[in-house]
Amino acid sequence: MSTTDPAKETRTDEIDLRDLFNRMGRTLSKWFRAIGRGFLVSTVFLIKNFLPLFLSVIIGAGFSYALKWSIKPVYVSEMTLRSNTVTNAEMIANINQLDLLLKEKNYGGISTALSIDPAEASKIKHINAFWVIDKNYDSIPDYVDYRNSHNVYDSVNVRMNDRFVIKVQLKDPAGIPKMKDRIFSYVNNNPVLIQQNDLRLRLIDELLARLNHDIEQLDSLQKVKYFEETRNMKPEKGGQMIFIQEHATQLIYNDIYALYDRKHYLDQQKNLHNEILTVISDFLQPLKRHNGGWYYGKFVIPVCFALTIILLIIIRNREKLKEVFRKY
Repeated sequence: MSTTDPAKETRTDEIDLRDLFNRMGRTLSKWFRAIGRGFLVSTVFLIKNFLPLFLSVIIGAGFSYALKWSIKPVYVSEMTLRSNTVTNAEMIANINQLDLLLKEKNYGGISTALSIDPAEASKIKHINAFWVIDKNYDSIPDYVDYRNSHNVYDSVNVRMNDRFVIKVQLKDPAGIPKMKDRIFSYVNNNPVLIQQNDLRLRLIDELLARLNHDIEQLDSLQKVKYFEETRNMKPEKGGQMIFIQEHATQLIYNDIYALYDRKHYLDQQKNLHNEILTVISDFLQPLKRHNGGWYYGKFVIPVCFALTIILLIIIRNREKLKEVFRKY
């Protein structure tokens, strides 16, 4: 027979909430104390070693400007275009083929594609095409996806289909105003794009001819007949009276406006966007080089600063490091 009092038995599977919250509080307290202590130690370390750290920033800035003057300048400009014949995906891939030739230093292929001399082709560093991203899907361009990192499954921030950006990098700024004609020459010499654009313009002409015919045939007022079968009926025996419905008129604005809207859109496509590409904004002449001091400094200065901190930590703890090396 068991001598254990049932009232004194404790259940081991129950959770003591007070003990749990106490443990969580102690853990959070330890974390906050560790963060505060780390912040205090870091602040004191930076203050004590202000001079060497400041010198590291100066050295990084000097090294950045040394790179600036030792490396040839690069000038960057952008042009926003609209593709009228093929999709943006096809046109961007077509333009980026030029950059593949530049990466391979195939200046002969670049000179043939752009219809320029090989000497001028060697002054071109990069030619890239990028998507324009519309945030919140409001048809307003927000930024250019230079890193090609946009998530294509994002339904809120989407790629715009009515424009894309071409970015060029040249060693000589005098060649930037000529890049538009060179890129248009490359695109307009593509036989597939020429055929597709000719077909598009021919279809537009056919649709315009039909729309003009329909607009001429359609009057602003059109008589509509109601109960035509009743009008043609004759009175029967017994002198019964028949009410004859007269012709009624109604305005047909919706039909006319729909035709004119369609005609306006097709006229715009034929007159404003009759080429393979349409320029939305042209290349601008840059005033400064792209690879200036800050271009290298934003990488070199943090590296020099971090290396100086590591070196100071090693110097401060050199005795402990010696013991570790002797031990192992």
